[in-house]
This record gives sequence, C-alpha cells and structure tokens, in this order.
Amino acid sequence: MLSAFAQQAAHSPHDEGVRQVAALSARLSYTLMCLTLCWGVLTSTGWVQRTTGRQALRSGHLVLATLALAFGALHALSFGFLDDERFDLLRLTVPLLPGGLVRHALGIVGIELMLAIAISTAVQRLLVYRRWLWLHRLAYPAVGLTVLHSLFGAIANGHLAVLWLGGITLFVPTALLAALRFVPTGVLTRSGLVEEER
Repeated sequence: MLSAFAQQAAHSPHDEGVRQVAALSARLSYTLMCLTLCWGVLTSTGWVQRTTGRQALRSGHLVLATLALAFGALHALSFGFLDDERFDLLRLTVPLLPGGLVRHALGIVGIELMLAIAISTAVQRLLVYRRWLWLHRLAYPAVGLTVLHSLFGAIANGHLAVLWLGGITLFVPTALLAALRFVPTGVLTRSGLVEEER
C-alpha cells in the first residue's frame, strides 16, 4: 500500500497532463519536420515546380517549418511546467549538462540548429548566399538528431512498438528524398526518376 502511494506521489495528475501535451506537441513537430524537409527538397530541386509556382512552394515550406518549430518549442517548454521533475531554462537550452540525458541533448541541438536556420532565413538578405545555403543545409543533420531524439524518447517512455512505427513511416520517405537530393542529376535522369529538360 505504501508503494502504491509513493507511485501516485511520483506522478501527479498535473504532470500527466503536461506530459500528454509534451507528447502530442512532439509528435506534431516530428510530422511537420519530416514534411518540411520533404517539401524543401521538392522545392529546391524543382521536382514539383510544374504543379504550382515556385513562390507557392517556398511559402508552403516556410509554413511547415514555422509550425514544426512552434510545436518543437511547445514540446520543450512544456517540460518547464512539470512539478515532479524540474526543467529550468538552462536544462532546456544547454545540451549535455551534468545529470542531463543524451536523448535530451540530441533534441536540444536539433531544435537549436533548426532555430539557427530559421534566423538565417529571416536575415537572408544580409548574408552571402553560400553562407546562407551552408546554414540551411544544417537542416539535414538537425533532422537526423531529432529523429534519434524521438527514437530514444520512445524507448525511454516504453512506446517504441506503437509510436516508432509511425515515426519510421514518416522518416523513410524523408530520408529517401534527402538522399535523392544529393544524387547527381545525370544519374536520376538515366534511372528515369526525373525527365531531362528540353
């Protein structure tokens, strides 16, 4: 009976609600992050440019990226409202603090890279194009770090079997498009994946 009381005290109902908000915002952010990367690849390569104009494609990419960042920030900030575990601003923004977990560090670095990309896009006119492009391509490692954060989080929370099935389902096309982005155009043309421009 004493152990049942200790378990109830360890996880307050308030914290359970906060954890649900954190989990939902994490799932939405993950989904939007994968869609953002896919849409960005399709935009930068011009593979779907015939369907709609380039400005509409860029705007769609911007909206997806903004939503992914917003839900990622909501996920991180919701941990500040836990009663049982204390997450202060320092633990939410500095990776690998003593006592911190690697999975948290992966998420922190991933979202901070994405934030740097968003800021560089906001001041793009002040940057040399090559510098901006280099910063923007940090999205690929940022997505990789965030995927690892999601995987380790699902393992730690005991949700690997169910949730990660959805995570892999979203990640496979994202990884495939990202890989195709760096394949030379001649190889893609010869394989029939893209048509040669006339």
